[in-house]
Amino acid sequence: MNSPMNRRRFILKSLGASLALPSLPSLLMSATGGNSAVQAAKGAGAGARRFVAIGNLLGYQTKHFFPETPGAAYEQTTLLKPLWDVRKELTLFRGLDHGVKGGHFAVHSFLSGVLNSEAQNRPLGNVSIDQFMADEIGHETRFPSLTVGSEGGIHGGCQIAWTKSGVRVPPITGPAELFDRLFVGDSRERQESRGQEHRLQASVLDSVLEDANRLARNVNREDKAKLDEYFTSVRDVEKRLELRRRWANLPKPAAPFERPVNRSKVRDLPMLYELIALALQTDSTRIATLEIGGDFLPQDLGIDKSYHGLSHHGNDEAAIKHLIALETYQIEEFGKFVARLAKMQDGERSLLGATTVLFGSGIGDANTHKNSDLPVILAGGGYRHGEFKKIPAAGPNKVPLCNLYVDIAQKMGVETETFGSSTGRFGLA
Repeated sequence: MNSPMNRRRFILKSLGASLALPSLPSLLMSATGGNSAVQAAKGAGAGARRFVAIGNLLGYQTKHFFPETPGAAYEQTTLLKPLWDVRKELTLFRGLDHGVKGGHFAVHSFLSGVLNSEAQNRPLGNVSIDQFMADEIGHETRFPSLTVGSEGGIHGGCQIAWTKSGVRVPPITGPAELFDRLFVGDSRERQESRGQEHRLQASVLDSVLEDANRLARNVNREDKAKLDEYFTSVRDVEKRLELRRRWANLPKPAAPFERPVNRSKVRDLPMLYELIALALQTDSTRIATLEIGGDFLPQDLGIDKSYHGLSHHGNDEAAIKHLIALETYQIEEFGKFVARLAKMQDGERSLLGATTVLFGSGIGDANTHKNSDLPVILAGGGYRHGEFKKIPAAGPNKVPLCNLYVDIAQKMGVETETFGSSTGRFGLA
């Protein structure tokens, strides 16, 4: 920790980033780097576009989820019953997926379309659509995005959100922590300490950028490409630091109720939805994700079984009945969230009209470990809703789920023609 190099690495890690310069064969050396100005932008609040994605780790019983009849006259199914009162605010899709395999290990591709194991040589890695958009427009709010989930359950913690560098975004794990993030300000002593941290971090970034620019003048073409990638990472760190400095002394919104306590993912689900709605309404963020499943305990719904174990039901009727009970509860709370956003005002329209809400799972059938034919619902966002869209699941007319993500990104004001495994734009009205 005594050398300048180690000190720099330590400080940069406090920004949540590793910025060691890439190995440059033409110079046979490496270092650490980054800084430049980031333009300040104020949150627009009313009239701004928002996005929320809710992902389930273990999928839904598709035989009880999907209707048979496409169009606006689709029939009510067991799992759609909780959404029937808000169905005109929803579009239900069948036939969309990412064309990946891997069962539970591929669920993390739900918002990216790309397996983490295959992302290394892709320019944007396996970045998820929420983080892709947050990189473009997240600087307009205190929090570029909010990721809510758990750090328990099968295969580790929440894996719904991923950065361009292939790093999992750690989740906010409970309503108490989310409440603090949204409404509780730092003490004066902590503010002063943060100010010192920010000044030190900025100084280190300035110093390290000088090293990187000096290297850039003396490398060959191949190493120049590596340095360009490195400078992209530097800009990401700059944005995070600038955001921290910009919002450090601005007061947070007043808390609308007392700080909640963490109980369990099942009992906390309504409060998590309410806090996400308030985060959007107060313009604390415009992008949020929620993953359900890591520590979603059936026991809290009176089912003395393992959720993961139930998902491998082997067509056992009792197990399927338990799963339907779990999934019905999740869908009920999603329906309440949609209804809640519809009642919240955002200027001259509802908050739902300003918020595109994606609901679904990266697994189509946990029993058989199938990642195709994913359950997907889209709500709000100013789209024309009220239909069941049945998309060809195979053949030349198959449409990747990422095509829908391109449409969502463009709706959010992000200029892009591609995302993940897309082949174009879905083209929703």
